[in-house]
Amino acid sequence: MESILDSKITYLKGVGPKKADLLKKELGIYIFNDLITYFPFRYADKSKIYKVGDIVTDNTYFQLVGTVSNLTKVGDKRARYVTATFSDDTGSTELIWFRGLQWVMNRFVPGKKYIIFGKPSVFKNKFNFAHPEIEDYEESDFNASGQRLEGIYSSTEKLKNVGLGSRGISKLQKELISQCIEALWETLPEYILENYNLISRKEALVNIHFPGETEIIDKAKERLKFEELLIIQLQLIKDKNSVSHKFKGQIFKTVGNNLNVFYNEYLPFELTNAQKRVIKEIRSDMRTGYQMNRLLQGDVGSGKTLVALLCVLISMDNGFQSCIMAPTEILATQHFNSIKKIIGDLDVNIELLTGSTKKKKREEIHSQLKDGTLDLLIGTHAVLEDVVVFKNLGFVVIDEQHRFGVAQRAKLWKKNSIPPHVLVMTATPIPRTLAMTVYGNLDISIIDELPPGRKPVTTTHVFESKRLRILGFMKDQIKQGRQIYVVYPLIRESEKVDLKNLMDGYHNMIHDFPMPDYQVSVVHGKMKAEDKDFEMQRFVEGKTDIMVSTTVIEVGVDIPNASVMIIENAERFGLSQLHQLRGRVGRGADQSYCLLISGYKLSNEGRKRLEIMVETTDGFKIAEADLKLRGPGDLQGTQQSGVLDLKIASLVHDTHLITLTRNLATKIIERDPSLDKTPNRLLRKQLDKIKEGKQNWGRIS
Repeated sequence: MESILDSKITYLKGVGPKKADLLKKELGIYIFNDLITYFPFRYADKSKIYKVGDIVTDNTYFQLVGTVSNLTKVGDKRARYVTATFSDDTGSTELIWFRGLQWVMNRFVPGKKYIIFGKPSVFKNKFNFAHPEIEDYEESDFNASGQRLEGIYSSTEKLKNVGLGSRGISKLQKELISQCIEALWETLPEYILENYNLISRKEALVNIHFPGETEIIDKAKERLKFEELLIIQLQLIKDKNSVSHKFKGQIFKTVGNNLNVFYNEYLPFELTNAQKRVIKEIRSDMRTGYQMNRLLQGDVGSGKTLVALLCVLISMDNGFQSCIMAPTEILATQHFNSIKKIIGDLDVNIELLTGSTKKKKREEIHSQLKDGTLDLLIGTHAVLEDVVVFKNLGFVVIDEQHRFGVAQRAKLWKKNSIPPHVLVMTATPIPRTLAMTVYGNLDISIIDELPPGRKPVTTTHVFESKRLRILGFMKDQIKQGRQIYVVYPLIRESEKVDLKNLMDGYHNMIHDFPMPDYQVSVVHGKMKAEDKDFEMQRFVEGKTDIMVSTTVIEVGVDIPNASVMIIENAERFGLSQLHQLRGRVGRGADQSYCLLISGYKLSNEGRKRLEIMVETTDGFKIAEADLKLRGPGDLQGTQQSGVLDLKIASLVHDTHLITLTRNLATKIIERDPSLDKTPNRLLRKQLDKIKEGKQNWGRIS
């Protein structure tokens, strides 16, 4: 049954076609329901009337009652504005407008009282109010009880030009609520409202827009956030259940000779407890008869590749082939070399397939895949080509998954009649609360400890003025046979300034580290792929001492001999980027160093980021701090587009509610998987609506 809330926004009194079109384009408001769930971002306390004489700061909002006089147009046609004098019994202040000038000239009646509300500015040591809100005092609903809170809504320049600034939106909300009050039906079962002490949906929606008192705002927000997060969690759990039960998977019953021999005779060191736990979780998935979809998170150097190899051996023991797909040729080659080295002479047939594999070798690989003699194929996008046909693909590893598109990943699925088990590996730590919500329909494994013997990278924040000491330290490290990365920020490849900084840095390096005593490479995004690979390869082979680069090395090479990471203008990098870059060193047995270089002028946030990097090497702590500092937008999940479309809840500030609703959703689905029981039908109705809108949260593979 259609509700009045499904009506097109055009039909709301005070909107009409022109405003409706702008509301759609500017704010994504198409129907009544979109408007009622467009919430204020803060509230203005209009419970107090100040006097002009009370204005002593430009840091806060003031509400004044007085008269308006001396309306004057100033300037020529191009730069015209209107000024006026606002007075009460304690003094006067200036009002100023830069648009809607004719309306302003006709707005005021001499001697009539008005209420103005706004934040003052200071010009020539005097306070003035630009574009204040105005109300006729006689007609205002200002009441003596002193409780008058007004929601402030985000708007845009185009909307303001048609009278839909914050106050205009508030008027529409008032009209909407008066029309729809009886249609604000309950969406949560009674038992949830009682158990969690939540107010009704109607009360929450009315009070979030027009609160009577401050306390009710918190109750309204909690109710609406709870509902939003619960529905998302229910959807994710149902999705996860349907994925794990919809797709039949291979059953890996046995742990056989390949794994046992490798484990007992070839394993280079004892597995960490975290690695053992993760392998147990994967083994459990592989025995169910349903396709595994698991995300493996592990910091740089935590031993994810070894876990993947052990799973490949389990796949072999059960008569299946495996495939590891990496986003770059360098990373694919690195996997190939490290796995070949670890397995030694163990009877495992492994091949590498990339864009630069020669035709003859390519044909050989295709043939071995078809007849089943090739156990493990490691490669780049080249493994997705239609000519790559497996005899019986049972297990797939996708490394640094966010670099592959959904369609590309789906092609891997189709390489076998029964979809292979999928393990997605990422070295980008995702905070637990975010992972639980954004990737809630995947099983998540975490390797949260480093192998024994790994020394944490020593991180220091150094100011540019210490350049000579930095150069001395670099020369000392090179003398000891170490290699060094020097990384420059490049926000966008098109920014010539950034490219110039990099090239200036490179020329300075050549000057400070002259040939033939030193060799310096340079890599940046403007270079041709083959030139980039050539320079990277020289560094990998130890032919160059210093690699000057942009963040193109963020994901990729494992060079145990590289023990120093120098990051120029470190304050311009995000925390997760800094952490990924630091992870490029510390791969060998030697002590490694990361120098964060900046100028003295730092924003508070920039300073905080560098402090966090110096304090900890724990990727998960860094990810949590990153989430708090700048929100989830730049992490794997996005708060307001794509994966999650959150109207009121925050992945940063509402972690307690995320956990609470996750636990509740799990219990509800366990007891009533189809939400058929009478109390839960309200929840099912919400989920059906989401299905109609085809929203899909957290889909990975």
